[in-house]
Amino acid sequence: DPLTCIPKGLAESCSLDGVTLAEPMRALEPYKDMMHIITGLHGRHTSPGHSAYFGALGGYRGSQGVPPAGPTIDYALSQSLPKTILPPLCIGMESMDSMKARPTIATLTARGAGQPIFMHSDPNNLYEMLYGSIADGEVKKHYEARSEVMLQVERVAKLKSGGLLHSESQRYADYVSGFRDINGLREKLSSISPHLKKYAPTPDERYTNPKFETDWHDCLLEIGISALKANLTNVLTIGSCRGEYFGAWKGLGVTEAGHGLGHTEQVGVSNWIKIRQYNCDMLVKLMKSLEAVPEGSGSMMDNTLIVYTSNNADKQHTDGSNWPFVLIGNGGGRFKTGQYTHLEGRPINDLYTTFLHGVGAPVDRFNVPKNMANKWSSQLGPIEGVLA
Repeated sequence: DPLTCIPKGLAESCSLDGVTLAEPMRALEPYKDMMHIITGLHGRHTSPGHSAYFGALGGYRGSQGVPPAGPTIDYALSQSLPKTILPPLCIGMESMDSMKARPTIATLTARGAGQPIFMHSDPNNLYEMLYGSIADGEVKKHYEARSEVMLQVERVAKLKSGGLLHSESQRYADYVSGFRDINGLREKLSSISPHLKKYAPTPDERYTNPKFETDWHDCLLEIGISALKANLTNVLTIGSCRGEYFGAWKGLGVTEAGHGLGHTEQVGVSNWIKIRQYNCDMLVKLMKSLEAVPEGSGSMMDNTLIVYTSNNADKQHTDGSNWPFVLIGNGGGRFKTGQYTHLEGRPINDLYTTFLHGVGAPVDRFNVPKNMANKWSSQLGPIEGVLA
């Protein structure tokens, strides 16, 4: 709900100087001068309902079980920034049962049409994937055994590719390519082992014996931050509820699951305040971690833009008419901060277009078909007042 992020009493665009943030976002109060709260954008065309899935970051129609129709903005940004080993690193936070049952899931991020990127929900698996080459004990043994299996699978898959019908050959080639990518990532990470040792987190009881699902949420964030600091990726995508509409926060004392909560009022409700405050505490941890990393004449945070938003606009069963965003950081002086802006009528795609302009990869529009531009009220180029 936009009212959970708009400072009380604000009805029009203005500076954040001298105002007090809403209670759910109180942890960000010291960072107001680094923030830009934006409301009024719409995503009606994404069919958000419970969730727009890939459409939330793609700006196109999305729904449960519907494959991505094009690249999502996090992937597009990753390809416009200096190259790293990983495309966007995606982590997803859910109930413990869900994270164990489906440790990887693809619902939010995509390279292109029909090309989803999986998010990781088991911190033990993710740690092994990124840091297995420098681990010891059972983690190292498991990493080496799995690496050998994956190499064998790739070899066998290549051998079986002959004699396929033309209609099936491309699909099979994509299948083989997936194994090649996995093995290639392992080789690249192994080649920079000394570098990885500087940034790898130290797994503890929260990883192996979590009391609550929030323990794993915290571990996933820890690994995500380490990947940014190690320059393994330039874009980190965090999916609270993994882009769906469930979610669990028993570690915060919230006993009701996300779907049920989604049918309740948000403003002033204790459970929602706890969840929003937890999210904002995560943002503060991310900011402080990046502020501690020297980069250029400042810190990594000085060159970072954090985008905090929703995968279904303002509420469950929404039509997507008001999709709030909170931007934190100026991305190296490229984005305006310290203000609240209400934008009436333009689609979320136009903000994504603005992000691309901000990183030096200008486009007229992002994922807006020409024949739909007027219907969606999309305008050419970036949104005035967002770029510095």
